[in-house]
Amino acid sequence: MDHAPRPGQPHAGLTAAQRSAYLDRIALPDPGAPSPEALARLQLAHLRAVPFENLSIHLGEPVVLDPDALVAKVVTARRGGFCYELNGLFAELLASLGYRVSLLAARVFDGERPGPPFDHLALRVDLDEPWLVDVGFGRFSRAPLRLDERGGQADAHGTFTFAPIGGHGDLDVLLDGRPQYRLGLRPYELADFAPTCWWQTTSPDSVFTRSTTCSVLTADGGRTTIAGDRLITTTPAGGRTEVPLAADEALAAYRTHFGITLDRLPSPPQPPR
Repeated sequence: MDHAPRPGQPHAGLTAAQRSAYLDRIALPDPGAPSPEALARLQLAHLRAVPFENLSIHLGEPVVLDPDALVAKVVTARRGGFCYELNGLFAELLASLGYRVSLLAARVFDGERPGPPFDHLALRVDLDEPWLVDVGFGRFSRAPLRLDERGGQADAHGTFTFAPIGGHGDLDVLLDGRPQYRLGLRPYELADFAPTCWWQTTSPDSVFTRSTTCSVLTADGGRTTIAGDRLITTTPAGGRTEVPLAADEALAAYRTHFGITLDRLPSPPQPPR
């Protein structure tokens, strides 16, 4: 008998110990029973605690899309990750809490054109209605979004809209009228994202191999980011400060702002010989 989790069905989820450690990681030990309100608490807590970062690529660390490996990185080592890691692991947490979760593929817009398939991983969570949940896109919605809603949905970061596109049920996700990504509604397994994840972590054409980034939502709704050798702070009102960092300052900044302890700074990968 095949016991593999089917798309759209609850995954095997985390062990009780992993779930408890994950909830401690995001400082939300008791999120409550599955509900839209509890889901919103989980998403916001995750965004405030776990940074969006691509440091593994520049530290020579493998990016492994396996729940146990992701728990070891994000929960035990208190690191972050990018979309495949963050949303992939968050799906496991939600499933272990009783949520019905599906993994969706999206194509991130570069200007007016969407990128390749599986360019991004987002989540559908079904309660009394379907919700889009995304903790792996950097600056995005702070709360779940109603997938069936076609009017504007107000968020602290702006107004989100879903616009149907084509004849296959795809949706363009717009923020204040600007397309963010094209979302497909067919569910996938985490392993389906592995080929594109590998490309994103190895190709010189990938935005993630070109520079380093580490960014997290702050308690006041702004963001703290280290991009390359610059510490960038933004406020909810649009204020921005940018400070260059020396090597020792950068290591300290990773510890102070993200709780990430590094023994060396990430550096761009060397081109193949």
